[in-house]
Amino acid sequence: MSFFLHYTPRLLHQLAPRFTWHIPTNEKTIFLTFDDGPIPEVTEFVLDQLNQFDAKATFFCIGDNVRKYTNIFNRILQDGHSAGNHTFNHLKGWSTPDEVYLKNWQECQSILPETRLFRPPYGRITLSQARSLPAETQIIMWDVLSGDFSKEITPENCLHQSIRHTKAGSIVVFHDSHKASENMTYALPRYLEHFKRQGFRFEALPM
Repeated sequence: MSFFLHYTPRLLHQLAPRFTWHIPTNEKTIFLTFDDGPIPEVTEFVLDQLNQFDAKATFFCIGDNVRKYTNIFNRILQDGHSAGNHTFNHLKGWSTPDEVYLKNWQECQSILPETRLFRPPYGRITLSQARSLPAETQIIMWDVLSGDFSKEITPENCLHQSIRHTKAGSIVVFHDSHKASENMTYALPRYLEHFKRQGFRFEALPM
């Protein structure tokens, strides 16, 4: 059984201040992010939904997927979204030697357009790995985790928890992956519709 929180406790924000967990703002703005793509059908579904609601987002891309599905990655940029590094092979930092981790980050970085954005897969990165990245790198975490990847929650609960914990300035994680597709394809359009009705806008993080 996997365990995760749909929100990030404030204590964690304080313990890891170099990481970006939330964007302070007085505006009704949400920062949607998508991890693990791009892949056919699932990423394309996400892009269609974002277009329908005039929403912008940030895609944290696995380098090998960018290599295989360049046309879908190009559409992400053409549609006005931003992109960030998610390593080339979705490495888990806690169980990867620092030099291997940095090399994998660099491999992904080399095929992306210039971007400062990086999200560690699983949100797991050691302090030494974080220090080894260029100083301008922005390590983007989250304060709302949809849980769409979990087979232990229903699509309805995925939607409910995502709405419940989102506030102005939230960085929200969904996944454009096959594993998450059932929950995500149910929750995302309803999530977008809910917050659009509340007068929120969705913006991409600057690269």
